[in-house]
Amino acid sequence: MFGLRKFNAPVLRPAAPFIAGGLTVFYLVAKIQGAMIDLAQAIDEELMSTAGGFSVDQLMELAGLSVAQAVQKSFDKTQFPNILVCVGPGNNGGDGLVAARHLFHFGYKPTLYYPKQPNKDLYQRLLTQCRNLNVPIHQEFPGDQTTDVFIDSIFGFSFHGEVRDPFKDIIQTFEQTKKPIVAVDIPSGWDVEQGPTHHVQYQPDVLVSLTAPKLCVHHFKGKKHFLGGRFVPPHLAKQFDFQVPDFPEGDQVVELPLSSF
Repeated sequence: MFGLRKFNAPVLRPAAPFIAGGLTVFYLVAKIQGAMIDLAQAIDEELMSTAGGFSVDQLMELAGLSVAQAVQKSFDKTQFPNILVCVGPGNNGGDGLVAARHLFHFGYKPTLYYPKQPNKDLYQRLLTQCRNLNVPIHQEFPGDQTTDVFIDSIFGFSFHGEVRDPFKDIIQTFEQTKKPIVAVDIPSGWDVEQGPTHHVQYQPDVLVSLTAPKLCVHHFKGKKHFLGGRFVPPHLAKQFDFQVPDFPEGDQVVELPLSSF
């Protein structure tokens, strides 16, 4: 029905709306087989279907560019040049690798902390692109003495359970650091609906929601919230019954007012 070949008969419902720049935007949730599944995943599935025409690396490229632009809009490169991108093993980590490449070209000095590096071709190509720019890559945590900003691109909204090694230490660093953190889509370790958990309670300074805000944004107490991912065509937005906010000029992100939450 919506390109979700692995699900049966999804029943969709919009959650409570919020107002962004005068436009009503819905948190997107689908009730599928008794489970509450973020509809952003359903949209991605549709985008990557034969009818949608996108590939995963295209969406990852646009998502990573969104993150890089959110950093650029939030942190002046003359005052915050050193960006430590903390990369997980999945698609959220891929977004971080793309963001690191763009940040290099924006004039920042990104460094990768990438402790668990998959052999999958997509991630290896993204890693090679960073190596070709001489971006430092660490499998052991390099410390944060020279870091001005962290990017949390470790886990996405599908993560469940307790954070395990090799990522426990960096999540603990997020809990303790006074340096700003930019979270990609959802703070790593948060519950996608309930937000902070017993194990992970850190608050990022900047949140970059991708495709659509997740329900846990109600628990976000940071300074800036961006919506990234300027790739949903009008007919798909109509199909899923939600509105895409107006993006400024050529930007891949739009800042949402915190008062909406």
